[in-house]
Amino acid sequence: MRIAIGGFQHETNTFAPSRATYERFVQGGGWPPVSIGEEIFERFQNQNIPISGFMKEMGSAHALIPTAWAAASPSAQVTDDAFERIAGAICDGIRKANADMVYLDLHGAMVTDSHPDGEGELLRRVRAIVGPKVPIAVSLDLHSNTTPEMFQNAEMLVAYRTYPHIDMAETGARAAFYLKQRIGGMDAPKLASRVLPYLIPITSQCTDLFPGNDIYQLVGQLESKDIVSASFTPGFPAADFEGCAPVVWAYGVNEAAASAAAEKLERRVLAAEGEWDARVLTAIDAVREAQLIAKTARKPVVIADTQDNPGAGGDSDTMGMVRALLECRAERAATGLIVDGAAAAAAHELGAGKTLNFALGGKSRIPDDSPLQLPWTIESLHDGNFAATGPFYRGMKMRLGLSACLRYQGVRIVVASYKTQLADQAMYRYVGIEPTEQAILVNKSSVHFRADFTPIAEKILVAKSPGPMAADPADLPWKHLKRGIRLNPFGKVF
Repeated sequence: MRIAIGGFQHETNTFAPSRATYERFVQGGGWPPVSIGEEIFERFQNQNIPISGFMKEMGSAHALIPTAWAAASPSAQVTDDAFERIAGAICDGIRKANADMVYLDLHGAMVTDSHPDGEGELLRRVRAIVGPKVPIAVSLDLHSNTTPEMFQNAEMLVAYRTYPHIDMAETGARAAFYLKQRIGGMDAPKLASRVLPYLIPITSQCTDLFPGNDIYQLVGQLESKDIVSASFTPGFPAADFEGCAPVVWAYGVNEAAASAAAEKLERRVLAAEGEWDARVLTAIDAVREAQLIAKTARKPVVIADTQDNPGAGGDSDTMGMVRALLECRAERAATGLIVDGAAAAAAHELGAGKTLNFALGGKSRIPDDSPLQLPWTIESLHDGNFAATGPFYRGMKMRLGLSACLRYQGVRIVVASYKTQLADQAMYRYVGIEPTEQAILVNKSSVHFRADFTPIAEKILVAKSPGPMAADPADLPWKHLKRGIRLNPFGKVF
């Protein structure tokens, strides 16, 4: 069989300060850069990325025809130029492939300048190329805002089941296993899907915690000889369009089986509405609580700077948590990433051991935030190229540009030129900070950091500091949501 493969990954926060240009996809951040044709085979081996898992599971029994793959760190809308260039490369590759099947590694929450449902538009174009009978299998992020257009134009959608996303490659493998079943003669299954009437805060969606762990256990239990696949996407609650919502779905050997499974999953998620209640502290309260715990702790207290999470659209440069650490006179504290290319370049020009008088961060002009002007000590410098070691970024090569470790009093800061969320211990170590020796670590991440930091953490706290990814969806200035959707567990309705 000839199977065309490709991917297009972007999680769009329509309230974020900067858009995803084509150059952002070329740079990639924590993701591999734009990859065309054979570059996909060269770059995606043994990584925790869906297309890597797909290729490994599919093996060499069938001809994989690579088209294009691209990803950029979450941000505001993908520009039309970037979308057309990347979608065009995927579609051109599929058109030339004369494929019997198609696999796409997508996110599910992409909004472009012209298309609120970026994946729906891409799949519409792909379906128009291959016709109505060619199987199209798609892997999706757990945070997908999964739309009717996506279901209509793909034969199979399978979503991650972990947050932190340690099963990305595994999800690609599940898409490959489905296509192998179709090759073996299995009929196309029947779909049943349900849209849930409330948004789920991103900080509450962790599948290591209740109720996420309980719901995903049910997702796995639903699969049987009659249910080919089941999925639940809690959604990405910062994409301002009608399709922003949690969705459950099941594919069955018949409509009755699919409907029964989808309804069972829907009932469980409806019952969980009041259970997604994560504790979120102010910046000062989080640091003060961390200091109290640290007095007797043997391991670091880890604080999630959730609202400036670059994995959810932030520019990773707000200084609220740094100010809180300094105001509380924190010692043995470290934080990152502060993404400020100008500061990193200036540090490299001066050299290690020198003092850098610089207004650090605050370039994205988030309300209640501003640069922090201080005499920073330059402790170390790095070119930004290193290998990740944790379970989330497993196998990935980081390319963060010129980087430095800056210190003021008892606070060390990892400064980089390109953004990606701090979800790996190596992102401290590469500039000389040993995370296990710190009293307090402040990570610009919401949940993904837990995969690598839970084993070394005395306790994990979540802090609310300036940033575009509101911990409570009700705090965002929505305009285009579906009317009647509930914004939080306390009853506020759009």
